[in-house]
Formats: sequence, C-alpha cells, structure tokens
Amino acid sequence: MQRRQFLRNSALIAAASCTPAEVWMKNWLLPEQGNWQHIRRNISCYTNRGGTIGCLLTEEHSVVVDTQFPDQANELIGLIRERNAQPIDLLINSHHHRDHTSGNKAFEGIIGMHVAHANSKINQERSARNNDQLDEILLPQTTYTDSWSQRVGDETVSLYYFGPGHTNGDSFIHFEEANVVHTGDLVFNRRFPYVDKGAGADIGNWIQVLKQARKTFDRDTRYIFGHAGEGFPILGDQRDLRVMENFLKRSLQYVRKAKRKGQSLEDLLATSEQIPGAPEHRGRGIERVLRAAWEEID
Repeated sequence: MQRRQFLRNSALIAAASCTPAEVWMKNWLLPEQGNWQHIRRNISCYTNRGGTIGCLLTEEHSVVVDTQFPDQANELIGLIRERNAQPIDLLINSHHHRDHTSGNKAFEGIIGMHVAHANSKINQERSARNNDQLDEILLPQTTYTDSWSQRVGDETVSLYYFGPGHTNGDSFIHFEEANVVHTGDLVFNRRFPYVDKGAGADIGNWIQVLKQARKTFDRDTRYIFGHAGEGFPILGDQRDLRVMENFLKRSLQYVRKAKRKGQSLEDLLATSEQIPGAPEHRGRGIERVLRAAWEEID
C-alpha cells in the first residue's frame, strides 16, 4: 500500500502540466503488476501476459480491446472498477487467438457490447470446439465484415477489416478523436510473427493490409502493437508499419529465391536465422514465417 500511495503521489506531481483527463489516468491507473502506459486523451495500453490490451477509460465510460488471459483480465477489471462502477461499454477482440481472448469470460455480464470481425468469431468458436472448451469462452455478440463504428462518450471507436493477413479476421481499432489505432497482431514490432495459415493467414495480402492502413490513418496516428521484440516498444507510428511491411515482403522474396535455386524447405529452415534485408526482426519463430511463405509460393 505504501508503494501504491507513493506512486500516486508521484503521479500527482508529474501531472501538474497535464490535461484533466491525463491527470485522472495517472492518478488512478497504477497497477501493482503489469504495465499501464498512457498514450493520448483517455486512451492507454496495458501489458502483462499475452497480447497488448488497449483501453479507453473515463469516469463514465470504458472500452477494452483484447483480454489476455483470465488472471490478467480480472486484474484489469479490478483496476477499472476502482474508479468506474459503470458497466464496460464495449469489449473488442482484434482477432481470435487465445492470448488475446482467453480473458473474455471474465467480462461476462459486465459489458454492454462485444464486437469482433465475423471471421474472428468463427475462428474463436471453431478453436474452442476443437479443444472442447466452449464453456470457457465468451464469443462476440456483434460482428461486422468491412467496417463498424460506435460513439462512446466523447470518443468514436471504429473497426476496419482490410482482408486476410495474420489471420482472416484481424481488425484495426481506431479511437478517432485520440487518433490511436490498436493493430492487434497485424504488427509484431521487430519480432518474428505468428502466421496462422490454418485461420486464413496470407503474407502477400498482409503487405497490402498494412499499406491500406497507412492510407486510412494519418502520419500523426499512434499505434498499439499486439507484440514487440525484446528491447522494442509496443507503441509506434507509420514508420514501424513500414518496417513490418518490409519484413513480410523480404520474407516472400527470400523463400521464392530459395525455391528457385532448388533448396528444400528443410535446408532453408536449418540455415536461416534472419530474413535478409530485414535484420531488426529476430527472436524465436522464424521457422513459422518460412513455412507459411513456402506454402504461398508456387
């Protein structure tokens, strides 16, 4: 408790030059565990275990993007409840993967609306059914196909689907007044991404999806990424989208060249530690990218 009081007192000092909304965020959202980072206006992101969570939070309204796992979701709900006793206006799933949706169940009965792309709901239900876990999940009530928008307090929340990429059901979530976009797993910032071919992933189209995002959102947009590599932030701008585009493009080029030379997939996997021309993407998991690219290239 002393630590928490110290942090709150420190936040009050640091907030002297902030807007009222920023002061409120700094004073109240100081988790004992995990990491809460304020971005703009009433928008913040929360990292703990799993994909990054985006939040809109005021004394009257709240929106949550993705839910990580049950323990983390319950911790987040507790933090929200410290200040806002109202039902959560809107829960959004950026896509279906369990590190983004396993905490959905914790929100049952306390949300006004639960939204995701139509394919995300299909994927969530199929995955849970295959693993005999239907009773452990909370599926979106509302789905969309191309775009969807809802006013929440003084913020407009809009969802966009630009086609298959990381899966066939990934959304960009735009908090329009704050100009903050949650990318879900459409951006792994300098980290080898998971390419879910079983759920309709398409590396070639993923490149086009990111290009469309840069056309739709402006240069002042701040982005919340689903994941980031060690030493890299989960917040960024359009330059980081370009880095992700380049990685995907270079991955296809690299695998295409290897195939044309007659190299086998096994040899490629055994000899590849990074993608030429995209050295910042690293860590574990390059083999899943290579396998997916191999499948796409004739």
